[in-house]
Amino acid sequence: MFTGDKLNLPPTEDIQRTFIDFGKNEVISYVDYFPEIQQGRCHIYSYPSVMLYYGDISNNFRGGLFKYVRVVSLYDEHPFGHEFFLRIVQSFPFMQKVCLNNNRSQNRKKSNESNNNNQNLPVIQYSSLSELVIIDVHDDYIEEFLFHTKAYLPYNIILHINHESLQRVTNNFTRDATRINCAKINKLNLSGELKCSNSLKEYFPYAEIRYPLIH
Repeated sequence: MFTGDKLNLPPTEDIQRTFIDFGKNEVISYVDYFPEIQQGRCHIYSYPSVMLYYGDISNNFRGGLFKYVRVVSLYDEHPFGHEFFLRIVQSFPFMQKVCLNNNRSQNRKKSNESNNNNQNLPVIQYSSLSELVIIDVHDDYIEEFLFHTKAYLPYNIILHINHESLQRVTNNFTRDATRINCAKINKLNLSGELKCSNSLKEYFPYAEIRYPLIH
C-alpha cells in the first residue's frame, strides 16, 4: 500500500483478530513500513504453509519452517545482519533462488569483522541454492555471500551481479576470501559498465560469463 507520509495500516494485533475463526491453521501477519519508497506492506499467511515463493522478507520476518518454499526475495531499508541470513536458511532449507535488495551497510561494530579470517561468525551453508540475484545491494551483502568465511555455496550457481560491485569486493579479481565461492559459479550474468579482462575469466574458471548489452 502507498502510504505517503502517513502510517495507515492497522496494527498487527488488529489484523490477527480478524482471522480468529479462519480455520485450523495458525494465521501469521506482520506489517512493514518503508519511508523511503513510501510504502507499507502487510504479510498474511497461514502456517504451516505450502507456498513455493515468499517475497519481500524484511527484518520483521517471524521465522518458522517453510519446507515448500523454493524462491525467496529479501528487501528492507534497514541492514540485514549475518544472523538474519542464518535465520533465513533455517526457515527455508530447500530454497533454490534468492533475490536480495538492500543498500544499507551492515554497520559492523568491530573493525575486524570484515577481516577475512574472522572466526566469530558461523559459516552459513546454502545447501540447495542454485541462483543468486545480488544486483541492487550494498557491497557488504556481496561479501556476505561470496566470502568463504561467511557462506558455503554449492557448485553450479547462477550469479546475477553488478560488475563494478563485484570488481570492488574481489579487489579487482585477486581476493582470496572470495575465490573459493566464485570458483563454484556456473553462469555469471553481469550488469553495469564493463571492461573485459582476463583476470575476470581466470577468477571464474568454470563460469559461462554473460556480459551486459552495449547500446
